[in-house]
Amino acid sequence: MAKPVTTKGGLLRILLGNSADPIVYTAPCGLTSKSLTISKNLEEVNIPDCDDPTAIDWLGRDATSLSMAVSGEGVLAQAAVEAWLDAVENPNSVPVKLELEFPTTTWSWTGFMHVESAELGAPSNTGRVTGNFSLQSDGEMVRTSAAT
Repeated sequence: MAKPVTTKGGLLRILLGNSADPIVYTAPCGLTSKSLTISKNLEEVNIPDCDDPTAIDWLGRDATSLSMAVSGEGVLAQAAVEAWLDAVENPNSVPVKLELEFPTTTWSWTGFMHVESAELGAPSNTGRVTGNFSLQSDGEMVRTSAAT
């Protein structure tokens, strides 16, 4: 049996962009856990059986939109505080690039996202301050791939 090709968690990257032209993306330091969710919104419709009007309808589904959500959490690095606060306080969406790197291919998604929440916490008086960030897509996130 062939083993699957996998990758490490540090090779899933969340990068925030600046207002330069071209945009420069950097990954805020400190995130130790990240997730990326792609969602397809569906519209449901009952589909009747035309030969047997008393039969129970089957439910049909049509795709209506795509959405992406990203979250990350970890220690709050001083070098990243300004980037996260600027992004969450911005009334507009910010440029974001997501990268998923495998040994032979890197997939990237670029577009604009709202940083919808920034949760800062202190698990104890002697522990490290943590950060938990949530982002939601604002329009299309364009996917590309390139050889690594």
